[in-house]
Amino acid sequence: MSTVIVGGGIIGVSIAYFLSDPNIQRRQPGDIHIVDSSEELFACASGYAAGFIARDWFAPQLQPLGALSFDLHQQLAAEHNGAEKWGYRQSSALSLQVEGSDGKKTARGDDWLRRGASRAEAAVVDKDEDSSMADGKDPSPAWLTKQKGGTVERISKEGSVAQVDPLRLCQFMLARCIERGVRVHNPARAVSTIKHPASGAIHEVVIEDTKSRMKFNLPCTSIVFAAGPWTPRAFSTLFPLSRAHIPVLALSGYSLVFRSPRHTLHQEREAHGGKGHAVFTTHPQSCGFSPEIFSRANAEIYLAGLNGLDIPLPEVATDAQSLMTRDKLARVREAARILMGRPHEDPDAENVDDLELVRESLCFRPYIESGLPIVARLQDTITGATDRLSGGLFMATGHGPWGISLCLGTGKVMAEMISGIKPSVDKCLFYFIFPAKDTSRDSAFSRPFLVKFEVEEVEAINIIGKQGEEEEKEEEDGE
Repeated sequence: MSTVIVGGGIIGVSIAYFLSDPNIQRRQPGDIHIVDSSEELFACASGYAAGFIARDWFAPQLQPLGALSFDLHQQLAAEHNGAEKWGYRQSSALSLQVEGSDGKKTARGDDWLRRGASRAEAAVVDKDEDSSMADGKDPSPAWLTKQKGGTVERISKEGSVAQVDPLRLCQFMLARCIERGVRVHNPARAVSTIKHPASGAIHEVVIEDTKSRMKFNLPCTSIVFAAGPWTPRAFSTLFPLSRAHIPVLALSGYSLVFRSPRHTLHQEREAHGGKGHAVFTTHPQSCGFSPEIFSRANAEIYLAGLNGLDIPLPEVATDAQSLMTRDKLARVREAARILMGRPHEDPDAENVDDLELVRESLCFRPYIESGLPIVARLQDTITGATDRLSGGLFMATGHGPWGISLCLGTGKVMAEMISGIKPSVDKCLFYFIFPAKDTSRDSAFSRPFLVKFEVEEVEAINIIGKQGEEEEKEEEDGE
């Protein structure tokens, strides 16, 4: 068996990590290939994301996968000294509510996370809503500046959230994959498939080196699409006859990394037992968006939250940084000053910006409106031709801001499905809508297709639409 994974971000590398595990299935070196279009791996969300990990902050359908992944993060860190190698440590999640001039407080900062996958600004709530701290003590870290009319509340249970440096985690897993014989091809693209003359099944994928323009063939029995927001493009390139629409959008997000004079690891150990902090806000009027702030094990502080769907997805991940605009970076920097700057001696004056800027970035995350990722085997008919693979066609994308948190669970479940093993998550229900590209009335693909399955039962996703008379009958029945 030979598997080609299209996408070398944290999801693709997680799949390769578990697929190359000798405890899952014996494979020969070269049986697993990662293909990525970027010359530099992890140059987008996989390397520049916040690295926040949660166990139980998910919709019911995702709870089993979330719990599995959280446990795997914990296990991986314990077995390989993750605290030192990729900054793994327990954290405490806080919600910052701020009372505006109208007397209303913003909603709890974690509401959007518990509703779905993308950053969404929660509506304000009544002033009298109880947002008191659970234990009566201020859980705020020293680097978080007290806000006028602000209330900080602990919103995570003990041991239920953690923090990693995603870039270092990716680098660790990739190194292990290479040690096990996984081959990485970048910068390169999967451009076409070749069928076996006797069986008619796809048995090779044509890869193009994007620097030299040289092409070569990789043996292939299974293909996995795990290219984040680039997944629809990668799928359409490899299967141009397909009329299926992969419902993945590119959610852009700015982030800045700082050092603060009020944040030291010694202070964190003394005051908080060495735990990090994740602070979630919901549209404080002073910021104009909903900042999220995370402290890391290297004494750095990560701030993000200025997200949108308005920036076109670049051709490759490394081009994302060239799309940053100074005005939006300034908005994020201003939010940092408001929330983390040194308080002025005059209580009526603004905070002083004494933060050291370490890094600024723009990344794109794969966003699906349902809030549920695609983690599945697809039916061969999705290709729009008679193409089939003896080992199967798979897809893992659409994790939104939860890619780092869900990466290990996704990698393990996908590796098990590819290997024909019952998945570790056997009660996780997913729903996907794959609208067709052609929505004309006379098209066989004129309706969205609702797909429902349980992981332990799924063999393939079938997205074949209904035609003409059946559609009209359904409309009549619905009226």
